[in-house]
Amino acid sequence: MLNGILLLYEADGFRRQKQGETMENQRTTRKGSPPIKVYCLPEERQQIETNARAAGLSLARYLRDVGQGYRITGVMDYEKVRELARISGDLGRLGGLLKLWLTNDERAAQFGHETIHAVLSRIEKTQDEMGQVMMDVVMPRSKRKF
Repeated sequence: MLNGILLLYEADGFRRQKQGETMENQRTTRKGSPPIKVYCLPEERQQIETNARAAGLSLARYLRDVGQGYRITGVMDYEKVRELARISGDLGRLGGLLKLWLTNDERAAQFGHETIHAVLSRIEKTQDEMGQVMMDVVMPRSKRKF
């Protein structure tokens, strides 16, 4: 006992036990455990930090998860998600125009067959664009094989 605090040594380092407190009431924390130091080159550190940011994790959490064999899944690119939302809105508007024409709505009476074919063509292009954006999110260009 040292100044009213009992120091207990365990495999993961020293833990403090307050006077009158039992071992069952205390938990080992990460901050109370000794750190693991890893030496790496500046380029390696930069790559690890980049990977952690891409996964949306802190550097410590990223290294801990990788070291324990967890599969790291990255956070989706928010720009691509916004682009998908915009494309989805375009498809909705084009679908609404097509629906007006198919129901013989008087507001779409002035649309001819050429206009409808153009709308259908635009829907097809927009679907292709959406597919390309989804492919970019799921499989970055560096990993794609054409």
